[in-house]
Amino acid sequence: MKPWVDLYDVPGEVEIPDEPVFAAMDRAVERWPERVAVDFLGAATTYAELGERIARGAAALRELGVGPGDRVSIAVPNSTSHVVAFYAVVSLGAIAVEHNPTYTEAELHHQLTVSGSTVVMAWQHIAERVVAAARGTDVREVVCVDIAKDLPLRSRLALKLPLPPARRMRAKLTAPRPAGTLDWHDLAESAGRISERPAVAATDPALFLYTGGTTGTPKAAILTHRNLVANVRQGAAWASFTEGTETVYGALPFFHAFGLTFCLTLPAHIGATVVAFPQFDTAMVMDALKRRPATFLPGVAPMFSRLLDQADADGATDRLRSIRLGFAGAMPISTEVVDRWEAATGGLLIEGYGMTECSPIALGNPVSSLRRPGTLGLPFPNTEIKVDGEDGHGELLIRGPQVFAGYWQLPEETAAQLQPDGWLRTGDIVDLGEDHWVTLADRIKELILVGGFNVYPSQVEDVLRGMSAIEDVAVVGLPNGSDELVAAAVVVREGHTPPDLDAVRAHAEQTLPRYALPRHIVVVEELPRSQLGKVMRRLVRDELLG
Repeated sequence: MKPWVDLYDVPGEVEIPDEPVFAAMDRAVERWPERVAVDFLGAATTYAELGERIARGAAALRELGVGPGDRVSIAVPNSTSHVVAFYAVVSLGAIAVEHNPTYTEAELHHQLTVSGSTVVMAWQHIAERVVAAARGTDVREVVCVDIAKDLPLRSRLALKLPLPPARRMRAKLTAPRPAGTLDWHDLAESAGRISERPAVAATDPALFLYTGGTTGTPKAAILTHRNLVANVRQGAAWASFTEGTETVYGALPFFHAFGLTFCLTLPAHIGATVVAFPQFDTAMVMDALKRRPATFLPGVAPMFSRLLDQADADGATDRLRSIRLGFAGAMPISTEVVDRWEAATGGLLIEGYGMTECSPIALGNPVSSLRRPGTLGLPFPNTEIKVDGEDGHGELLIRGPQVFAGYWQLPEETAAQLQPDGWLRTGDIVDLGEDHWVTLADRIKELILVGGFNVYPSQVEDVLRGMSAIEDVAVVGLPNGSDELVAAAVVVREGHTPPDLDAVRAHAEQTLPRYALPRHIVVVEELPRSQLGKVMRRLVRDELLG
C-alpha cells in the first residue's frame, strides 16, 4: 500500500524493463542520430558520433582483455571521453568503477585494491599519481585520457600557443603521458568497431561507487544494470521530461551517484543533450548558457546560490530563464535560495533525497506547486518507505528496484544495512507526517548523546545560524567521560566580532533545551566540505579533537 501516490500526478508504478543500462544509449543513437548528445566546452558530439566512439572504445578495451565481470576504473573529470568510457565498459559486461580524480595516491590505491580493477582509465593530468597508486594491485594497464583532445579545434590550437594563458590552461587540463601507459584516443581510433557484444543481464553488476554508507568506512557499493535503469525511469517519470528536447547541465561530477544518474545515464533515456563541465565554475556555466541554454540543472545548494550571485554580478539573470527545473540534493537547501531561484528562472527548484545505495534517488518533491521546500518530499514511483521508530520519528528504511545489491566482498556490512526482504537501512533519522511527507532530522551516526538525551546537530546548527555574527557552523559531539558534550565550529561573518560561548548559549537557550546547548565553541576560517559542498562533520570532529 502506497497512500502517498494520491498526492502526486505521476504514476505510482513505472515500467522498468529487464535490459542493460546501455540499451537506452543504443536507442538514442537510432532515434536521434543528429541531435547533440554531449557538449564539452563548446565541442558538440552527436548521438551518432557518440555511438561510434563508444563502439570503438569497447573494441579497444576488449583488445586489452576486458570482458564480462572485469572491473575497469575510471578516474576522469566530466567530459565526452568520460561518457564514452562508461558506456564502453558496461557494454562489454564489465563493471565501471568510478573514482574521484582529485583523490590522493593512498586513497586511489585503497580503492584499486578493493575493486580488483585490471585496467584504469586515468585523466592524463593525474596519470603519474594513478601509476603510483596502481603498484601492488591487480591493475595491468593504465590508459591515459587526455580530455584536452575533447575540446573544440580552436581551443586545441589555442592550447599550443607559446603564451602564459595557454600554458596555464595546459597545466590545468593535461600533462605528459607517463612511460609505460597507453593513449586512450589512439587505442580507440585504431580499434575496429565492435561487432558483437556479450550477453548482459539486468541483474549483472554495472557499477561500483565508493561510499561511506552508514559507518563512514569507504566501500564499493554494487549497482546493477537494473538499479541504474530503474532510477533513470523513475526520475524521468517524476520530472515529466519531453523526449528529444531537453538540455541537461552536467555540473555534478559523474563519479558521484547524483551526477552519474542525472547527468550521464538519464540524458540518453530522454534523448537529451548533456553539457559537461570538468568542474563546477559559475563563469563557465554562465558562458555555456549563452551558447546552449539549459532546461534541467541537477545540483547541490551551494551551486544554486553561487550561480545566482554570478548572474547578478554579470547583470545576466535573464540567461537563467531557460532552466525549467532545478533538482537539489545531497544537503538541505534554504527557502531563501529556492525563492531567489524561482524568481530568477520562472521555473521550479525542488528538493529530493537519496544515497549511493539507492542509485541514488528515492524521494523527491513533486514538480508542481504541491512541492514543500524544506522537506525531502514523497517516495519516487515503485518505491516503498517506512520508519523504524515511534510516532513517525525514527530511521528511514527504503525498498525499491533502485536499492543496491550490496557492498563488494563485505557480506557482514551488507547484512547490517540491507535486510533479507529488501529493506535498506539508511542511517537517517526522519519525521514522517500523517500526510506522508518526509522531513530529515539527522544522521544516526552524527547524533550526540548528552545525559541520555539525543541532540540533533542540524537543529543546533539551524539555531546558531540565526545569530548575526555566524556565517556558517558545524555542530559535533566530543567525548566527555561516559557522555558527550556539544561543540560548535563557527565561521564568523565578515565585519562581525566572534561571539563568545556565553553569547552563543544565551541565544540558543531561547529555543533549545539545556542539554543541547553548546559547551565548547571554536572559530574557524572555513568548514571542511566534500566535493559536492557538504559539510563533513566527521572531519570537524577530528580537527577539534586534534
